[in-house]
Amino acid sequence: MTYAAITGWGDCMPPAVLTNADLSTFLDTSDEWITSRTGMKERRVSHVTAIELSTVAASRALACAGLDPADVDLIIYGGVSNEELVPNSASGVQYALGATRAAAIDLNTACTSFCYGLTTATAMIRTGVIRNAVVIGVELISRYMDWSNRNVAVLFGDGAAAVVLQASEQESGVLGSVLGCDADARQTLRVRGFGTGYAGVGVTLGDTIWDFDGQVIFKRAVKAMAEASIKVLADCGVASEQVDLVIPHQANLRIIEAVAKYAGVPMEKVIVTVQKYGNMSAATVPVALCEALNTGRVTPGSRILMPAFGGGLTYCSLLVKWGDRVTPLGASAMSLPPATQTALEMVNHIRANQDPHGRSAHGLMAPEFVEVRAHH
Repeated sequence: MTYAAITGWGDCMPPAVLTNADLSTFLDTSDEWITSRTGMKERRVSHVTAIELSTVAASRALACAGLDPADVDLIIYGGVSNEELVPNSASGVQYALGATRAAAIDLNTACTSFCYGLTTATAMIRTGVIRNAVVIGVELISRYMDWSNRNVAVLFGDGAAAVVLQASEQESGVLGSVLGCDADARQTLRVRGFGTGYAGVGVTLGDTIWDFDGQVIFKRAVKAMAEASIKVLADCGVASEQVDLVIPHQANLRIIEAVAKYAGVPMEKVIVTVQKYGNMSAATVPVALCEALNTGRVTPGSRILMPAFGGGLTYCSLLVKWGDRVTPLGASAMSLPPATQTALEMVNHIRANQDPHGRSAHGLMAPEFVEVRAHH
């Protein structure tokens, strides 16, 4: 039987740090308010594009795996942060890497995009369509954040990470996946201002309104991730006490703690990065995976549970079995250029270019989408 082993990994974190104290300079908030509700202390703000973040992360993952970019069969760019819709972002990474043989796919399931991409690439390798793939989780949320909305502005950060999958006869990689979508509540997490629904109403990139019902999202996130985790473990015949690590989507510390409790895994086995990086949407799971590897938390044969939840409301949980190697085969010389501004300076620049009078002036509140549902 063919498996899709994870043979390379690499992250790319922007160097500029936005602290809770920085946020309090333009929002009615404080370090205590943010930390007590989210567990977050700081997050990153990128001075480069999402394609640049992704390219550096992918280059590091390829060097780690000892795989030449020219031999890559597929690149999956997982995330909602695209510089353009046409051409897609994966093609930009393909070009920058020199991976001239690779197919290029953008995959957007919001915060679950990396995990959905990992499942997709695994299936393509196991069915013989491809032999190897690069799967990226990336977000550049600072560029389209509504920085006037305290409920969301304190939560999100920028970042990227990637993994390399290669065909293997050894039982490793993704052993089981449970994917789903809680679409009844899809309107509780929405970014107004993107897409064809807003065409012709004078919207400019960066002028957005975020719909974010925190209480509904919290309840549904915990329920969906916990139930998906219990199911994937049952499907794979693995007991919760046999899980070595949980690497969850880093939406909120309280969500992470609740999911671990209901899934029957102690917090000592859970990788938590939310205090350092905030919610990086599709990038949180792969960045946390890289951190777990770099700090020795992943050992040969580790069973790793990866639950995630995002807009849509999509959810998933993956069970991954690690292979024999936990150290890189090589290192990439690729890196980001230095940042010339602080994170707060970059955010203030974005804020200065956003509509200061409530984005309804640009028509953002105008589109009212009718939910069309199938009746059985």
